[in-house]
Amino acid sequence: MSETIRRIYVEKKKEYAVEAANLLADLQQTLGLKQLTGLRVINRYDVAGLSDEDFASAKQVVLSEPPVDTVQDETLAIPEGVRSFAVELLPGQYDQREDFAAQCIQLISQGKRPTVAAAKVFLLEGSLSDQDVETIKKYVINPVEAQEAAMEKPSSLDMTWETPKPVAIIEGFRNYSHDELADFLKKQELAMSFDDLAFCQEYFRKENRDPSITEIKVLDTYWSDHCRHTTFETKLEKVDIADSVYTEPVREALEQYMKDRAFVYGEDTKRPVTLMDMACLATKKLKKEGKIPDLDASEEINACSIVVPITVDGKKEDWLVMFKNETHNHPTEIEPFGGAATCLGGAIRDPLSGRSYVYQAMRVTGSGDPRTPYEKTLVGKLPQRKITIGAAAGYSSYGNQIGLATGLVEEYYHEKFVAKRMEVGAVIGA
Repeated sequence: MSETIRRIYVEKKKEYAVEAANLLADLQQTLGLKQLTGLRVINRYDVAGLSDEDFASAKQVVLSEPPVDTVQDETLAIPEGVRSFAVELLPGQYDQREDFAAQCIQLISQGKRPTVAAAKVFLLEGSLSDQDVETIKKYVINPVEAQEAAMEKPSSLDMTWETPKPVAIIEGFRNYSHDELADFLKKQELAMSFDDLAFCQEYFRKENRDPSITEIKVLDTYWSDHCRHTTFETKLEKVDIADSVYTEPVREALEQYMKDRAFVYGEDTKRPVTLMDMACLATKKLKKEGKIPDLDASEEINACSIVVPITVDGKKEDWLVMFKNETHNHPTEIEPFGGAATCLGGAIRDPLSGRSYVYQAMRVTGSGDPRTPYEKTLVGKLPQRKITIGAAAGYSSYGNQIGLATGLVEEYYHEKFVAKRMEVGAVIGA
């Protein structure tokens, strides 16, 4: 016998409907939809596994705030002429609203955790064409993380996944010809280069076996520019400096770098010239010169650490002060809220692993002009405005939840950031 599924719709009273008012203004301004005269945002919950008494309690204590919300049971009253659609996160995507609701209901009921499915319903008022509605859906729904949800109540909230099929083995991979390997790279839309894939092929030849598609996909992820920083590791075999006002300073800096390389690595070094090496060489030089005796060198090197004497209750103690920055450019570009949130998360992770208390943060970002008309958005990209606002919300959400103050926020606007957004989070801990 299937469990009873109860559905409720929770909406902020007009005086408190800030989300709806902001989205309405955004759609009218960004999409030019002046014919959109009103918008309502309603949180929809489907709950299974509760008694009548526990559900009544959950409605008042967890799923809504009676002073500021209105609640409709089971059926949503949609006025005539109003267009509607619902949005839910993709299957398998973590839904914080669902998880927190289930946990909180379990706390007040002191029973088994119920199953909760959440979605947002949007009600659109005005003389809107079908194309207008589709434009709004495209703007509101980021396909990387969400999808349009059915308006009907489901017959079951059973989220049990189907038994997965055996992982496919790429038969014949180790013996692929050059052309077959290139074709495989293209069909699988891998991020790695052809040389990377050829290196994998040689490895599996030595293993005397063909890899599974999972192995190739994992390598592709770990070797992506985001994880492996392939751009910074590119070998710079010939450097030309364009004529400009900066020509001399850049030339002098390059000459100093080459001189310092010889000092740090030796005159006959075979180490390739890369942007990563340029970024790290100054610290290596200072260390070799003995000018940074307070540097803490250990196996825990994910955060830059220095030893600082601190006076505690009249006594000197050696403390480690740790610095860490994290870039989350591409993730923020395709999923602004989560990308920027985990930018700060990636920065705080390493000092925490060194057992430090992280107490201050900084955020530096680069964006295209967020006032750019929606129709000028590059194909396959989110609008700059949507990225900018979503990223700010994601970063602040993570920072607020872990109680980390951000003392400096700098947002730079330049057309070159349309090609690739910049999202940098930096923290200091002790």
